[in-house]
Amino acid sequence: MSSRTPASAGFSPSGLNPRQREAIHYLDGPLLVLAGAGSGKTRVITEKMVHLIETCEIKPHQIAAITFTNKAALEMSERIAKRMEKPPKGLTVATFHSLGLRMVREEAKTLGYKPGFSIFDSADCLGIINELSGTTDKAKLRWLQTTVSLWKNGLVSPKQARDDAKDEEEAQAARVYIEYANALHAYQAVDFDDLIRLPVSLLQDNAEIRQKWQDKFRHILVDEYQDTNTAQYRLLQQLTGVRASFTAVGDDDQAIYGWRGADVANLRRLTEDFPQLKVIKLEQNYRSTGKILGAANTLIQNNPKLFAKSLWSEHGPGANINVIACAEGEAEAETVVMKLQSHRFEHRAQFSDYAILYRSNHQARLFEQALRQQRIPYVLSGGQSFFDKAEIKDLLAYLRLLVNDDDDPAFIRAATTPRRGIGSQTLATLGRYAAERQISLFAALFEEGFAAQVNGRVLQPLREFGEFINRFQWRAQRETAADVFPDLLTAIDYENWLYDQEEARTAETRWGNVQEFHAWITKKSDDDGKTLAEIVQTMALMTMLERRDQGEAYDAVQLSTLHAAKGLEFGHVFLVGVEEGILPHRESQEAEKLEEERRLMYVGITRAQRSLHITWCEKRRQGKELIPCEPSRFIEEMGCETSSSASKEMADKSTSTAKLDFLKAMLQKTPASDPEAF
Repeated sequence: MSSRTPASAGFSPSGLNPRQREAIHYLDGPLLVLAGAGSGKTRVITEKMVHLIETCEIKPHQIAAITFTNKAALEMSERIAKRMEKPPKGLTVATFHSLGLRMVREEAKTLGYKPGFSIFDSADCLGIINELSGTTDKAKLRWLQTTVSLWKNGLVSPKQARDDAKDEEEAQAARVYIEYANALHAYQAVDFDDLIRLPVSLLQDNAEIRQKWQDKFRHILVDEYQDTNTAQYRLLQQLTGVRASFTAVGDDDQAIYGWRGADVANLRRLTEDFPQLKVIKLEQNYRSTGKILGAANTLIQNNPKLFAKSLWSEHGPGANINVIACAEGEAEAETVVMKLQSHRFEHRAQFSDYAILYRSNHQARLFEQALRQQRIPYVLSGGQSFFDKAEIKDLLAYLRLLVNDDDDPAFIRAATTPRRGIGSQTLATLGRYAAERQISLFAALFEEGFAAQVNGRVLQPLREFGEFINRFQWRAQRETAADVFPDLLTAIDYENWLYDQEEARTAETRWGNVQEFHAWITKKSDDDGKTLAEIVQTMALMTMLERRDQGEAYDAVQLSTLHAAKGLEFGHVFLVGVEEGILPHRESQEAEKLEEERRLMYVGITRAQRSLHITWCEKRRQGKELIPCEPSRFIEEMGCETSSSASKEMADKSTSTAKLDFLKAMLQKTPASDPEAF
C-alpha cells in the first residue's frame, strides 16, 4: 500500500452500511454527519452528490462540495467522474478559498476591486507588515502576521481590533492591521484570509447579492467541518440561508487546527443555529484492527464530548500495541529503524507500508540519519511548494504585474530580476514619490514630477521597463497566456540569466522547473480556457502542480508530522517521541489546548491499519546535557503500560534485540537469491 493512500481507500466497495445510506438519502433539512476516522466519509460525500444528481434531479451546477485542500477536491472530483456515466458539468468541488476567489472575482466591482486584483502570498504580506511595523524582530513580525490573520478569520474588523485592544502590544498590532488593510486595497490586492472575509461581509451587507448566491446552490456539502473557522462557518450560513440545505461532514475527535483559527465549537453552533439539525454518526471503521481502535476510543474518552461515539471494526483484534522505552534520542531512532526492518522482512511488506510520525518537524533529523545509515528510502512530508521556488516566483511577478500594475511587490521583483540597471536607491526614490502621490510605483515612473527628481541615466532603464510591461500588457489582453508567456521568457532572457547566476547543474534544474511551469500555463490556457488574470489568481492558491500521482509508486518510508499525516493511512505506524513536553507539547498544558493535543494523539493512532508501535525516551539531549523525560500521559490513557527501560543497559538490550530480530527475519524469511537480503 502506498504511503500516500487517502484515508478512505480501505473502504470496501461492496455496498454501504445503514448509517452511510441514511446520510446519503437524508434531504429533509440540515445534516451533520459525525464521521469517525476511517469510516468512509469521502464515499458518503461523493455518493450523496451522485444521489442528488441522478435521483433527486438537481442540476450539477446547483451543488457545491467544499473541502480544505486541493488534493481532497481533486480526489472527490475523480471519484464522481468514475462513479457516473457522464462526468457532471458545472459541479462545484472546491476549497473554501477557491470558492471565495470565485465570489470575489464575480463581485469585484461591488467590493471596489478591478478584475485583475492580486492575491498576495505569505511572503508578500510579511513584507508589508515588516515595512509598516518598523521592527526587524522576526518573532515579532510572525506574531503580528498571525494576529492579523486570526482577527480576519474571526471576522474582527481593524476598528474593532483597535477598540478591543487589551494592552499596548495588541494596540500596536491593531494599528498595523489598519495600515495593512489600507495598503492591500491601495495595491488592489487581497490576502488568503480576505478570500473568505470579503465574501462574508458582502453577503451580510448586500441582500441582492446574498440572494443571488443562495439561488446558485440548492445543496452544499462541507468536508472536514470540524476544521472550519468563524469566517468559514459564517460563509456557510450566508450561502445556505433559510433553506439550510447542507450536509456537514466532520469529526470532533480530529479537530487539531485550533492554532490556526479552526474552532471545534462550530459543531455546537450548528445545533444552536439550526434547531432542526439531524445528526448521523458513522462509527464503523474500515481501516484499523480492534486493539488499535480500542486504544483510540479509550484515549479520546478523556475529552469532554458534545456527541459521544465509539469506533468499531470487523477486522478482528489484531496485534498488540507495542510501547518501547528508549534510553535517549539516538537509541530511539536506531531502535525504530531496526524494528521497522525486521517487521518488514517478517511480513514481506513494502517500505511504503510504514510511517514514522512525530509531533514537531525538528524530531525528523535523527530518524533521517538512521534511515540513511541503513540505506532505507524515505519521503519527508512538507517539502517546498513548487510555486514557492525562486524561479517560479520571479516569473509569477511578471505575470502579476501584467494583470495588475498596482501590484508594488510584483513590480519590485520584476524590475530587479533579471537585473536591468535599476538600483535600490532608484526604487527608494520612486517609492517616496509614489507614496506622496498615493499612486502605484508603476504609475509613478511615468509622471513628469518623478522625472524631475532623477537624472536621465537613472530614469531611462525605469521607463524602458515600464514600456516593456505596457507592450506585454497590451498582448496579454488580446492573446492567450500560452502565446504570451514564451515570448516573455525570451524577452527577459531568463534562461541565460539563470546559467550566468548558478552552477550548470543547479541552473539546469531551475530551468527545468520553468519549463514545467510553462507547460502548466499552456494546459490551463488551452484545456481550461482560462484568461491570464484567472491563471495568475489560481496560482496564488496552488501549493503544488496538479501532478498528484507523481511519486505514488515510490517505495519509501513516510516521515511526517501528525498534522501533515491527517487524512492518510498506513499499514504500520511508529508514533515516536510520545513524552510529556513533546506530546502533549510543553506549551499546551491549559485544558483546551491539552484536549487538542489529545486529539492529535488520537489522529496518530487512527492512521494505523494493522500495527502500532509507540516509543518514548527516558532522556533527551538538550545542548550537551541529557535531560530526564517522562512518558506521555496519553500512553496510560490509551490503556497501555509505560514500562521503563530502568537502565541504559536495558535500553541497549532493546536496541540489540531489534537488530537480532532483524537478522533472524532476514535469515528465516528471505531466500538467499533475494538481492535485498544483504
